[in-house]
Order: sequence, then C-alpha cells, then structure tokens
Amino acid sequence: MTVIDANRMHEIEARYPEYFHRSFRQRFGGLLAVIATLLYGMYAVWFFDLPKLLAEAHWERVGIYMSQWVSYDVQPEFRIQDDGSIETRYPRFSPLGDDPHPDWVKNEPGSVTVFVSGMNRTVVVTKAMTTVTAHGISVPVDLSSGQPKVVGEVPSWMTVYDDNVLADLGFAGDVSIASDRVKVRKRFLGWANFVFDTHSPFFDKPAGEVASLIVSGPRLDPSQSNLSLAFDNIWNNSAWQHGDVWTKLFQTIVMAFLGTLLGSLAAFPLAFLAARNITPNRFLNQILKRFFDFLRSVDMLIWALFLTRAFGPGPLAGSGAIFLTETGTLGKLYSEGLENIDNKPREGIKSTGASTMLVHRYGVMPQIVPVIVSQTLYQWESNVRGATIIGAVGAGGIGLKLWEAMRTNSNWENVAYMVILILIVVFLFDMASNALRHRLMGTKTH
Repeated sequence: MTVIDANRMHEIEARYPEYFHRSFRQRFGGLLAVIATLLYGMYAVWFFDLPKLLAEAHWERVGIYMSQWVSYDVQPEFRIQDDGSIETRYPRFSPLGDDPHPDWVKNEPGSVTVFVSGMNRTVVVTKAMTTVTAHGISVPVDLSSGQPKVVGEVPSWMTVYDDNVLADLGFAGDVSIASDRVKVRKRFLGWANFVFDTHSPFFDKPAGEVASLIVSGPRLDPSQSNLSLAFDNIWNNSAWQHGDVWTKLFQTIVMAFLGTLLGSLAAFPLAFLAARNITPNRFLNQILKRFFDFLRSVDMLIWALFLTRAFGPGPLAGSGAIFLTETGTLGKLYSEGLENIDNKPREGIKSTGASTMLVHRYGVMPQIVPVIVSQTLYQWESNVRGATIIGAVGAGGIGLKLWEAMRTNSNWENVAYMVILILIVVFLFDMASNALRHRLMGTKTH
C-alpha cells in the first residue's frame, strides 16, 4: 500500500487542477441540466394541458382514417315503397359502375338480404322489419310505427336516435336504419378501380383478358389501338386522376430543383461579399448577413402566400418562395464556410502575384466546394418535401392536389396514394443526392 504525504498531495493537486479544483458548473452542471429538463417537461404538460387533451382526443378517428387509406366502401340504399317493394339504389359514382348487381346483395320478393361480412354480419330488410345480425346476435328493428324502434335490449354496437338507428359493424361497415330506408356501408380492402375506372371498356375485366385484348384483340376504338386506349384510360382515370397527380408531382420536383438552383446561384457570389476574410468591409458584411437573415427568417410558406397574391396560384409562386428562402439559407451557409477556411493556401497563392480570381479559384474553392455541394444537395432534397407543403396554399404541385383530397374528408385512399408517391420521390432523391455528393467529393459510400 502506497502512502502519499502532504507535499506529494499538493504537488499532484497543482499539476492536475482540473480534477481537484472543479468549478460549480463542472460539479453540478449535469444534475442541473436534468432538473431543468424535468421542470420544463412539467411546465409543458401544464401549459398544453396534456391530460385534458389526451382525454378529449378522438382516438377512434385514427382507426377510421387508417382503414380508409387501405380500403373503399360501397353504399347501397334500400328504399321501402308503399306497396311493400324495396327499391335498391347506389350512389351516382359507385365503384361498382352505373348498373351494379353485386353477389352480396340478394333480392327476393318483399325482402333484401345484404351479406356485409359473409354470414356473420348480415342485414335483412323488409317493409315492417330490418334485422341486423352481428357479433353473434340478431337484433330486429321495427319499422311499422313510422319510427325505427329496436325490439328488445339495445346492444353496445347500436346507437338509437330520434329518427334513426345506427349499427356499427366494425371494419366491415355500418348500417343506418330509418323508417322508409336502410343504408348499408360495406367496406372492402384495396383501392377500387385503380387501373381502369367504370367508364373504361376494360373495366371489371380479368387481367388476362385485358392483356389479350391489348396484344391481339380486336380494336375497341376504331380510332386507336387497344394499347393506346388502355394507356389513355389509365392516364385519364376519373377516380384516381393519375395524369393530373403525376403532372402535379413533376411540378413539385421542378419547383424544388429550380428554386434551389436559382437560390444557390444567387447565394454563391453574395457569400463572398458577406465573408469577413474574403471581403474586409464590415459594413457590407453586416448588410448582406442581415439580408440573409431576413430572407430565411420569413418561412417558405409565408413567401408562398405573398407570391401567390402577387402572381396568382401556380408553380411560379412556389419556385419563387423556394428561391428566396434558399438564397438566405445557402448564403449564410456558404459565407460561414468561407470564413472557416484555412487562409494559408490563399495567402501562398496571393504571394505569387496571382489575380484575385486565381486566388479564389485555387486557394478558396478547393476548400469550400465540399461544403457547397453537401449543403446544396441537402437543401435540394429537403425542398422536395417543402414544395409539397407550399403547394397546399396555392403554389402549385402535388401539395394542392393533396389538400383538395383531404378537404373532402372522404377520399383518404387518394390521399394515401399521393403520400406514397411523395415518400417514394423523397426516398429516390435522398439516394440520388447521397450518391452525387459522394461522387463529387470523392468519397466512398458504405
């Protein structure tokens, strides 16, 4: 066991003061940071009233919206006539076409049976009674009194209103029962008529038959081949509007590319004037840096609102909004990169009597190019996402199309389609940006 005397101890303390004479911040900084984080979390819970927010949130809508993203519904309505007959009607733009006769609706004299989900969930409609079978029980609803009335105990999955009874059958659908009509909503997995809409001659045909018609079948339209007709029907699909969606998606990509390109071209020369070590004029440096701050402090969405008022809705306003924002953002990034370069190569080239242009070309650019390439490509891929958002305020692109689909609150499968397209585009642009960045900077990807 080694014994250290007092002199040796003082010597060690003098040699390593950072371990023996730590400041208050060094000793208790970590603990104070944890306490501050906890206090801020408690304040946030109180400020946003999170318990009340969580208690009053409509969590059931999450499941409804998610199911509508991956499914569609058909809504037949059965109207009870005075003579006891039952008339079946479908919405005007039914996914089943103009004259549907689904096999899950069985019409008989004086009654209609709807198989909402096989034999487990059925609805039998007659003039005097509608019987709903679900969750292992059958519940009759009397219609003879002029007002729907549940016979017996009302189950938990049924809701009774003054003139209506609503039966929730889960994902399979629901039933709305009134005194003179019964409306059934039957839900199916998948996206209805995604390839051909109900007005196409290829509608409801098996894939093999469609392929046979395209390859060697007789012309369905004398003015064009079946291949051309099939492409035209897909591109102009009235339900999914593939042509319009893809055109708007291309607009979004062009907006992001053009806005980022123009912003980088404007920011590049301004950054040299804003960098203190390149342009030793403090007044000009500060003016340009505050100009960059102004451009990027106004959000891209706000710029889009201004420009849509000035130039009207369309991709020009979107490209302009991205251009203004990127001029400020890239100008700041470029100028900071210039201020952090090593001045020795620049001074060495300047000492040879080279012109200012050559000094920048060989003393500055080799150091700043990696920063410019990396930041510009990142902003480019980021602006693909940003262009989608600003499109919602009228700046063109797929964002406007997405907002229109969401506002109807019924076309959630179309919303899912466009969201998936946006995700694919962002993913591809991220991969292309990374590959281009590594190629230009001479590094290898892993």
